[in-house]
Amino acid sequence: MSDLTQTGVGAAAQPAGSKRRPARWLNRTVLGIGLASLLSDWSHEIATAVLPTFLATMGVGAAWLGLIEGLSDGISSFAKLGSGYYTDRLQRRKPIAVIGYIVTGLGTASFGLASAAWHILVARAGAWLGRGVRTPVRKALLAAAVDRETYGRAFGFERMMDTCGAVVGPATAFLLLQVFNHHYPALFACTLVPSMMAAGLIAFAVVEQARPPVPHISLGERLRMLPPRYRRFLMAVGLFGAGDFAHTLLILLATQKLTPTLGATKAAGLAIGFYVLHNVFYAGFAYGAGWLADHFPKPLVLATGYALGALMALLLVVAPMTPWTLGLIFVLGGIYVAIEETLEDSLCAELVGEEIHGMAFGVLATVNGVGDFLSSVIVGALWSGVGSAAAFGYSAVLFTAGAWMVLRAGQEPSG
Repeated sequence: MSDLTQTGVGAAAQPAGSKRRPARWLNRTVLGIGLASLLSDWSHEIATAVLPTFLATMGVGAAWLGLIEGLSDGISSFAKLGSGYYTDRLQRRKPIAVIGYIVTGLGTASFGLASAAWHILVARAGAWLGRGVRTPVRKALLAAAVDRETYGRAFGFERMMDTCGAVVGPATAFLLLQVFNHHYPALFACTLVPSMMAAGLIAFAVVEQARPPVPHISLGERLRMLPPRYRRFLMAVGLFGAGDFAHTLLILLATQKLTPTLGATKAAGLAIGFYVLHNVFYAGFAYGAGWLADHFPKPLVLATGYALGALMALLLVVAPMTPWTLGLIFVLGGIYVAIEETLEDSLCAELVGEEIHGMAFGVLATVNGVGDFLSSVIVGALWSGVGSAAAFGYSAVLFTAGAWMVLRAGQEPSG
């Protein structure tokens, strides 16, 4: 076995608590997972970028979009919990991740078969079911490939690569809209290419060494094994997540606000451009957030990200919706999500032992998924029923409360 493999996946086989020799954090497994994240996100971001306008051709708006995003995230979250619990018991977890990537790709491509909003709901739910199954496995493989001292950089790199796909995806969507003259089935079919390449990378580039399986323990007992500080961290994540709406709603908002002055076509194009800008800042700040996580208290860095989310939501309530203001809002959205996702993953990996990483990542994803479901549905319903100011004001309050709670959790003893 090469030195590259030994410094990466080979660390996964060491017993918990043993002293591990320093490993090069950017090894074969980290790079393979990062590239797979880039390609997979490229695939589904092509679909995500055009989803609001595709739904608009069916005569539906914010409420349906919020329901589709929220229900899909909710299904994904419970799939992550089950996958994390089940795969901790397996000696080989990688095949589960490969299957998850394939299911996500097929589900996303099937958007092109839809003729009603509920068809999109079913396809998105199926795609996100596959995404939920693969996520805790991918994160556990990533955490096992590096030392604890470099969790931040490894997860930051993966988030950066994932978001590079989110930059390329909307840009590709914009080009494909022109090439196919807004023929959506052909556009959605193109998403199969990067998604299947991502599955191939997980299958052939990521190396997983056999590990001793965790003895069978009931789900309830496994949950009770999670340490108290991890549970306090989850409470902060859940509070923040209950306001953390899907950013496809920002695309819809920008389109609606700009259409009266720019026209529908230009407004939709600029909204997608803003989303590309959002993802550029997301990608640019993800690795930086990981570096900060390895050098400063993680709760403080995470609380800063949550606070930036609160600032973004406040601007949505009080600021005039000009192109310049909307650009700033999308930039803040990209920065806070980069910090949020990188820090939540690296702090989760640090708070529990490697033998239950799958379970810990699954529980974290479930809490996030329930929050995503609640936030997207509630924000979409408030927007449709009361107005966008009420919807985003709700998010601003929960973002602020989440920042305060994660700071409190970081100051409490680790016992």
